[in-house]
Order: sequence, then C-alpha cells, then structure tokens
Amino acid sequence: MKAIAESLESLDGIAKSLLGEFSAERIFVFVGTMGAGKTTFIQRICAQLGVEENMSSPTFSIVNEYQTKQGEKVYHFDMYRIEKLEEAVDMGFEEYLESGNYCFIEWPDKVEQLLPDKMVVVRLEVENELRNISADIVE
Repeated sequence: MKAIAESLESLDGIAKSLLGEFSAERIFVFVGTMGAGKTTFIQRICAQLGVEENMSSPTFSIVNEYQTKQGEKVYHFDMYRIEKLEEAVDMGFEEYLESGNYCFIEWPDKVEQLLPDKMVVVRLEVENELRNISADIVE
C-alpha cells in the first residue's frame, strides 16, 4: 500500500485503506523520524476501529490501552524511552503481541528482537508538507 497524506483529514481515508488491505493482521509497526506523524496516524487508525475515547501518545506510559465500541482492546506502544530489552519483557510486551488484539508500535527498533516474524511495517516519510505512507507485510 502506498499513499500520500496531503492533510490531516486525508489520514482518515488512508487509515481505512490500511485496515482494509491488512484486515487479517494485528501487529503493525510504525517507522519514521521524530515528528513524522506516527502517533497522529495511529490515532486515526484507532478512530476507524471505533475507539471513541481520548487518545494520546504513550511516550511516558509506554503503552496505552483503548477499547473499541465493539469491546475489543487496542494497544498503542511508544518504545522510544525503552533503554534495555528487559524493560519490554518485564512489562509483558510479548503477551500483548500474543493477545490477538491490535498492537500499534512506534519505535519498533527498540524491541526488534521481541517482534514476531510476521507484521505490517508502516513507513511515514516527510516530504515538504506531505507525508508519504507505505505499508507492507514482513514475514
């Protein structure tokens, strides 16, 4: 999947397309520089899934848990502050991944050794005021 986000409003359609194209997948990792829009895009994806509560970056909590209107759990991770892999292990990161619920992970390089073999890699690149968004399954 490839898309160009020309505005914040265009992210809703891109989020819907992403979920449609990868409907069987539950583990999504987001790669991009600081300020590329990873958290904002994840918020739009969660909204498409039916999350109605206020969503924020889990930079300090590492993980935020949301619930969809259908009662499904959605996990949003920001691994930026993880310094040692053991921190992720101690918080039960692997159990989250095995839960069968959506897991959206920012800064996946910090926990690369714990990630499953199969996941969707979403790349966000900034070019002028546009965001180039691409996604592929890695197995």
